Amino acid sequence: MRLLLLSLAALALAGCGTGGLTSGNADVSDGKLLFKQKCGACHTLREAGTQGSTGNPSGGPNLDEAFAADKREDFDESTIREVVRHQIDYPAPPMPEDLVKGEDADAVAAYVAAVAADSKAKVTLPAGTGGNDPKLLFESNCGSCHTLADAGTSGKVGPNLDQAKPSLQKAMTQIANGGGGMPPFKGQLSDEQIKALADYVIRVTKG
Repeated sequence: MRLLLLSLAALALAGCGTGGLTSGNADVSDGKLLFKQKCGACHTLREAGTQGSTGNPSGGPNLDEAFAADKREDFDESTIREVVRHQIDYPAPPMPEDLVKGEDADAVAAYVAAVAADSKAKVTLPAGTGGNDPKLLFESNCGSCHTLADAGTSGKVGPNLDQAKPSLQKAMTQIANGGGGMPPFKGQLSDEQIKALADYVIRVTKG
C-alpha cells in the first residue's frame, strides 16, 4: 500500500530534488540484476519475474499495480524514477535501509521506472548473469531472503541455509513450490535451473 500512496506524491516530487538521482542515463540492465537480488523477494514486478508480494508476508507492494495509474496518465518516466529513488533513500518500515546506494540506486530506480506496468517492456540482464550458473541464480533469486556463506548473502527473511542444510529433494520441492512465506519459482525458473540451484545449495552447505 505504501507505494500506492507514492503515486499521489509523484507530481509534488517532480518539482523538487530528491538529493539522490543524478542521471537519467543509469544502466537499466544493472538495475534489473540489482532489483532481482535486493528487491525481488518483497516486490512483484512482471518484467523481473519476481513475485515477492504474493508469497512473502513481509512483502511490499506489487510495483506494476503501484505505478499503473501513473503510466496511464502518461507521467514522465523521470518523475516515476524520482519517486522510486526517494523511496530507496527514505524507506518506511518494513523496507530496510541502505539496500542499494549511489549509482546502484540510480540503476534500480531507472529500471523500475522503465518497466513497471508496461507489459511490453523487456530488459536483458548484464552479460554473464543468470543462465544456469547456480551461484548467480542464487544471488539473483534467493540471496535477499537467505543467508548462504558461499554466495556472500545475508538475507534474514528465510532460513539460514548454512544452518538448515536441506536435502536435495526438499530443496528442489521448496524452490519449485514455495511455501512458508517463500514464493514458488516453478514457471519463473526452468526445471534445469531449479535442479542447479538445489544442487548448489546442497554442495556448499555440506560439512
